[in-house]
Amino acid sequence: MSYEVLARKWRPANFSELVGQEHVQRALMNALDEDRLHHAYLFTGTRGVGKTTIARIFAKSLNCETGITSTPCGKCSTCVEIAEGRYIDLIEVDAASRTGVDDTRELLENVQYAPTRGRYKVYLIDEVHMFSKSSFNALLKTLEEPPPHVKFLLATTDPQKLPVTVLSRCLQFNLKRMTVSLILGQLEQILQSENIEHDLIALQLLAEGADGSMRDGLSLLDQAIAFGGGKVHEAEVREMLGTVSRDNVLKILQSLIDRDAEQVMQQLNVLSDFTPDFEAVLTEIISILHHMAMAKSVPAALDGFVSAREQLVEMTEQISGEDLQLFYQIAVNGRKDLPVIPDKRSGLEMILLRMMTFRPALAGQSVPAAPVAASAPAARSKPGSTAPATESTTEPTPAPATKAAPAEVKEPAAPVKQAATSDDWCQIIESLAISGLVRELAANCIMSHLDESSIELKLDPGHKQLLNQKAEKRLTQALGEYFDRDLRLDISVSSEQQAIVTPAKERAREVQEKQQHAEQSIEQDSFVQAMKETFNAEVVPGSVKPVTENTD
Repeated sequence: MSYEVLARKWRPANFSELVGQEHVQRALMNALDEDRLHHAYLFTGTRGVGKTTIARIFAKSLNCETGITSTPCGKCSTCVEIAEGRYIDLIEVDAASRTGVDDTRELLENVQYAPTRGRYKVYLIDEVHMFSKSSFNALLKTLEEPPPHVKFLLATTDPQKLPVTVLSRCLQFNLKRMTVSLILGQLEQILQSENIEHDLIALQLLAEGADGSMRDGLSLLDQAIAFGGGKVHEAEVREMLGTVSRDNVLKILQSLIDRDAEQVMQQLNVLSDFTPDFEAVLTEIISILHHMAMAKSVPAALDGFVSAREQLVEMTEQISGEDLQLFYQIAVNGRKDLPVIPDKRSGLEMILLRMMTFRPALAGQSVPAAPVAASAPAARSKPGSTAPATESTTEPTPAPATKAAPAEVKEPAAPVKQAATSDDWCQIIESLAISGLVRELAANCIMSHLDESSIELKLDPGHKQLLNQKAEKRLTQALGEYFDRDLRLDISVSSEQQAIVTPAKERAREVQEKQQHAEQSIEQDSFVQAMKETFNAEVVPGSVKPVTENTD
């Protein structure tokens, strides 16, 4: 007896055996049970996700000898013949090989005739997007008003190529790509039923290699069984797929976490002895970083079958979530560039070095001490306050001198009361932890007096509506934090006759000057003048904006 490949042997025979397409399964089963059947169905999705399989199960359900049902028996002659691909009333068409309009017309000539044996004549057209425009036009009329005994089941991997007129006449079901865990679970169930020795890591590699296709996963499983001599183990699967051992990649990542550039390069040298595909190595790094990020943020979401799970969790505890995200982003961006780099290894080296270069310093990392002769950074100067004298923690060695150095003399403290300037108040506002209406209130005042216990402000009369108890209280609190002492705040509205220049007015004047300068620059630009003279062009009023200076 000839060998039957796993993809055919384990093809689902009914809706209950489907994996990963519950939304389609539920809709079709309800339609069958309630006898609410449409005349045309369109199944879309990538290769190997079950489009043709679902169409065949649906054909069984329509023509099963037990009646229209969502649970075909699978034993009657109709179910058996459909499963074997020889049922006379199920017409399967590969649109890729029958693209001509004459083929389509020949196909549709028999639509009007009743089915030979079943209740319905079912047309299953695979890769329907391959039809020509003329073929679609020939199909359209029949698709719009088919005889009651005809059902159309269309399948395609590229629904965007179908005319809108065809899409509008079908019930459309979009089949999802299979997740790694779904494919892995199905592979494990099959191997247990086939009594084949295996390990989960090998199945994970096969599931990841399937790239969302259950059929591809089963084909890879067939290949792995043959390659491993009837067994499916990690080493053989890695060799078959050309992937590197995860242990080697983990050592590289551990060196990155340890901030050991020399060790990173050494581990890469060890890896190079196996002549790996460096793009595949980078893909493995990305996969591991993803698992580590999941373990860091949502430990419960980390799949139990992940290779070297305990080591991954241990490494995750040694690195911050921010560094993980940085590594992941650099790796993903570097993957885009790697195919165009002639030397893939050097490309991977640059990606790894980039991770180390842009990784922030450790929070507790010690900073080298400044030279003894260097002066300490000056404390922030605050108007009206005297910074307390601080003692140096390091006693500098005095330079040799012929004369004795004079003893330190403490300068007398500045008088408590002082005159306040507008520049002082502008600097204070910039340093206050305030925003919104409170900042607007402060910006529309000037400071008229400041002493040890109080501060007096004059509010521009045009903004007296900003003054309220809540804003004044918040401003008082912010000033107390800034001066590091309790202050009484007095805000009075300036007299109408008194002209005051507040920080807000100064800021508005600067903005206006920049705007005027920008408009003058545009008007004086030689290109703009040439455009005006040649094409009678005009500068749209209000469209000119000053260029914001980059402070970086």
